[in-house]
Amino acid sequence: MQTDNMILSIQKVTKNFGAISAVSDFSMDVKKGEIHCLIGPNGAGKTTVFKMITGVYPPTYGKIYLKDRDITNLSTSKKMKMGMSIKMQVPGVYSELTLRENIRIAAQNFTEEKMIEEEIERLIDEVGIRDLGNPKVKNMSHGQQQWLEIAMALAAKPELLLLDEPAAGLGPDETDFTANLVLDLNAKGMTILFIEHDMNFVKKIAQNVTVMNNGKFFAEGDLDSILNNEGVAEIYLGKEAKVC
Repeated sequence: MQTDNMILSIQKVTKNFGAISAVSDFSMDVKKGEIHCLIGPNGAGKTTVFKMITGVYPPTYGKIYLKDRDITNLSTSKKMKMGMSIKMQVPGVYSELTLRENIRIAAQNFTEEKMIEEEIERLIDEVGIRDLGNPKVKNMSHGQQQWLEIAMALAAKPELLLLDEPAAGLGPDETDFTANLVLDLNAKGMTILFIEHDMNFVKKIAQNVTVMNNGKFFAEGDLDSILNNEGVAEIYLGKEAKVC
């Protein structure tokens, strides 16, 4: 079992697809109140780990704990009700509906109807998107849709927020906005676990970093130790390369 300061504990999980092992004997702990990044080259197994955490895939072996409870084989909906929420890389929004209508859909399962309008306004302010107005989602930029989906994920009132490549496809200004949003949420007490390929974004926000390679744990540490790890530089960029 995990210790009191751990919100998420992944213990020796393996995921096999037939004869292929996508993740093998992987362990990782996420402490309450931290911003933790999971990185690795393409095909390292990061997304598979996320799908096991959220209940899309059941692990072949191993255990996953959220706070003090074994969530290994629970459904995604049950995990969400226990204090976890996720924003996937491709925004899961309703393009023909407005910004506020999307937030309403996300909030209605977690907020009493009489409080819905107040909750919508709170979430808009929480994410800092009030100046967008209330456009139809199809008229919003990719970055704006990403921020909307973060607001929708926050509607579940999670203690742990999972972000799947939150900087993917964003321009420099949008990336800075997203980094500041994540830092602000963390400063308010949110624990955040995210996958990311953009190392500049990682350097802006990550406090602790876990590195995967070939489906396995490779390294873990604070940001500086990972950026200066020669083995990490090699799996990303080749020998003699520097991640930073």
